[in-house]
Order: sequence, then structure tokens, then C-alpha cells
Amino acid sequence: MKSIVLYSTRTGNTKKVAEAIASALPAGTPCVSVKEVPADIASYDCVFIGFWVDRGSADKDSQETMKQLHNKHVAVFATLGADPKSPHAAESLDKGAAFLPEGVQVAGKFICQGAVDPKLIEMMYKQFPAGHPHGKSPERDALHAEAAKHPDAADLEQAKQFAANVMAAIANA
Repeated sequence: MKSIVLYSTRTGNTKKVAEAIASALPAGTPCVSVKEVPADIASYDCVFIGFWVDRGSADKDSQETMKQLHNKHVAVFATLGADPKSPHAAESLDKGAAFLPEGVQVAGKFICQGAVDPKLIEMMYKQFPAGHPHGKSPERDALHAEAAKHPDAADLEQAKQFAANVMAAIANA
């Protein structure tokens, strides 16, 4: 089965996860930015596409790429600064996957935490007052500190297992 891993990244988090996924796939599986999608993308049986969560959904580059994917199997993965087990994380993953064309079945989904761009944190702290969910607070600082530790080795192992599970499910379908 011919597979490819596509990703969009702002801080390098999603690229790390993409590379972990590719390492769990057959040797030689391409792992490229959504800005470098090959012209023959339709020839791939399975596409893993990853994005960084932007405003509760996929970033714009990933959205545009997902709209073009008509492959038989598409698996979606993402990174975000928030708790990956939160309702926000699940909603963000679903909203991102919704950019796939009608009729494309999602072969699997995976999300993990990742560091937030320090420039984005600074911008949010300037834009939002204290007390706002995105404003500066001890809780918000703690969230960013925890996110900065990810993706860690455990996250990358989970990403590899996600890839293996997707491929096994496809093989058994």
C-alpha cells in the first residue's frame, strides 16, 4: 500500500509527530510539508495529514490541502497547546477533519499536545486582558509551560502506534 505523510507546522511540533508516524510506516514513505504536496497525490492509497490547531481547527495551509484529498484512506493528526484529552482538543480535531471532501472516510484520528509559539503567546497576552481565557494568568502560564514539554517521547510513541493501528485497520477492512 502506497502511503504518504503530510504536515503543516508552525513550531516544529507537528513535523516531529509526522516523522514519528512516517517511521512506523514502510521504509521510504514520504513525509513532506503540505506546501510540498506531490503532483501525484491521488496515486497514494493512504494519506496521513497533520496540522497545528489554529483557533479551534486546522491551520489554513492544512485546510486547503485537505480540501484536495480524495484518497481512499485519509488519517488525520494534530498538535495543540491545550490538554489533548479535553473537549476542545476533540472538537479541534473534528473541525479540522471536516475540511476533507464529502465522502472521504477518516481512517483514524490522533492529537497530542505541543509547544505554543512564544510569539503567539505574547500576542495573546497583549490582545486579551487578564481574566480572559487567553489572557495572562498563572494558570495560562502553567498551561504554556506544560505544553512546552511536548511532543515528548511518549507522545511520539503514541503517534507511531496510531500509524500502526490505522494500517492494520485498513489491511483488515
